Amino acid sequence: MSTRRGFFAQMGAAATVARMLPEAAYAQSAVVEGVGLPKDMVWLNANENPAGPPACSLDAMRAVLTSAGRYHYNEFRGIYAVMAKAEGLAPEQFVLGSGSSEVLHNSIDLFTSPTRPLISVNPAYEGPREVARNLGRPVVLTRLRDDYTADVHKLAEEADKAHGGLIYLCNPNNPTSAVTTATDIDWLVANLPANTTLLVDEAYIHFVERPDVKTALPYVQQGKNVIVTRTFSKIYGMAGLRVGFAAARPDIAERMARLALNVISIVSARAVVAALADRDNILRERKAALAKTRRELTAWLRERDVRFIEPNANFIMIDVGRNAREFIASMPKMGVAPGRPFPPLDNLLRVSFGSDADMAKFREVFWKVYKG
Repeated sequence: MSTRRGFFAQMGAAATVARMLPEAAYAQSAVVEGVGLPKDMVWLNANENPAGPPACSLDAMRAVLTSAGRYHYNEFRGIYAVMAKAEGLAPEQFVLGSGSSEVLHNSIDLFTSPTRPLISVNPAYEGPREVARNLGRPVVLTRLRDDYTADVHKLAEEADKAHGGLIYLCNPNNPTSAVTTATDIDWLVANLPANTTLLVDEAYIHFVERPDVKTALPYVQQGKNVIVTRTFSKIYGMAGLRVGFAAARPDIAERMARLALNVISIVSARAVVAALADRDNILRERKAALAKTRRELTAWLRERDVRFIEPNANFIMIDVGRNAREFIASMPKMGVAPGRPFPPLDNLLRVSFGSDADMAKFREVFWKVYKG
């Protein structure tokens, strides 16, 4: 399954291309590849949205397909302006990317160096740290707090010791589904050391129900050293269409735009524009549907005394009481593909939320493996 989190190995990428991609990108495909796997596999491995693109986006894509032989370059300035306005941004604060992976990469290119590290928590989404390492940039990883949240004081301390760098914070965090509160982000922005930029990855922000969690976009409006990335892969269900963006102060956005391809498929662009026209309804309905699925699974786990990290995104980390690799190896053969390992949380299994039928199958297979 090819998604924002980039498992391109399943698409038969050439070996030379494979060496250019983060090694972590292949962890998932290695888990689910093999002979004899069920054809009706339930894919709960990549934090995708089972709803797929909204109906209005499907209509828009069908309508533009016959003209997809043209580049449509003349339309994209207006398309980008529509996308920026929908998020309350000026066009000069907006940088488009292929998913959010591209703008994450561009941020690391610009704001880390051989002497300025990428600073993050462990575990978190591996893509940024692997990009930094492949570029020869130092990476500093801090431990999560006991409640699995980011220690913002430690992140600032490490940036101060390094005399600057790029702090990467995924909120909610992937894989833990835990959040960094608005109070903690307020503190971190107010206490950013000199020569330090904060990169907040909000791929899953639309799934959060807690009132103490806020988007970091207002810091962009205030001109802070903050970059916010978003993707249309998750709540909008467009993982395969590869559309994301970064929001930043105009001078930062201008530097990022120099590195960006800044062109996506016209089919993807029309899908996004159509969805944004009905943005409020789509987000409200999909958030409510996901929250219902999330409540049902957490209630089921509580009834069986199975521990988990309280989820705030479209995935959950379940404490299986032993090394989760047993589940990762066994469940695909039984028709369900869970997430990859996330050391050092070796006993925790990441599971994406799927459709009602997907989750029914998950509960059946998970319980069989859990009970041994």
